[in-house]
Amino acid sequence: MKEIAKLLPGYNCGECGFKNCREFARALLKGQDLDLCLFLGQEKHLSERAKIEEILPRLKQKVKDREGRAGEEVEAEIRGVIDGLAADFALAPLPGEPACREDIHPFDRDAEFEVGDVLRYRPLGCPVTHFGKIIKIDHGLVTVHMVGPRHLLGDESFAPKDVGVCLVAAFEGVVSRGRVPEVGETVRFLPEHCMMQKVHSGMIVHSEGKMLRIESIDLKVW
Repeated sequence: MKEIAKLLPGYNCGECGFKNCREFARALLKGQDLDLCLFLGQEKHLSERAKIEEILPRLKQKVKDREGRAGEEVEAEIRGVIDGLAADFALAPLPGEPACREDIHPFDRDAEFEVGDVLRYRPLGCPVTHFGKIIKIDHGLVTVHMVGPRHLLGDESFAPKDVGVCLVAAFEGVVSRGRVPEVGETVRFLPEHCMMQKVHSGMIVHSEGKMLRIESIDLKVW
């Protein structure tokens, strides 16, 4: 559906009878007539129309195949261990990075730290103490990679700075299992590094392929 949506004019005018181009793209996969989009007949959009006509049969077949397998277990369901809730996807580290990125906001205004320091903190609403190595500090948000305590790192110089309770503002990573959501969606996701393997919720604010940024993080899943 995304392949087609990118090729549509993007005016979201509603002339086709659908709320926006994205919904029209979804309808095309279900057999809707391409001529409903009046703009695709204009000369400046003819090349995009040709591309849509080229890829549409293949994408329609994929939809039919997926629907034909309804009831079959195509992919194992992603569920949290501690809560048993179903997640839309699992979140893994960005390519070449050791762990998902986590943006945190320490409540302790007197805490002093810099890039490269390891922080010991407890996320608001989480009973587990976290350790994070700072990779960026920007406008009050501290971006960390999750790391293990000293016996996991094998580093005798490991000396974390205790900053107490922190608000977790965002996660960044890639979808390793499950569906890839769209920007603006409120989702349930399972961070692969979560020691409790608990499903989190949040909103997608940026998407690039399978790479996501999720904000408004919450441990309560509605």
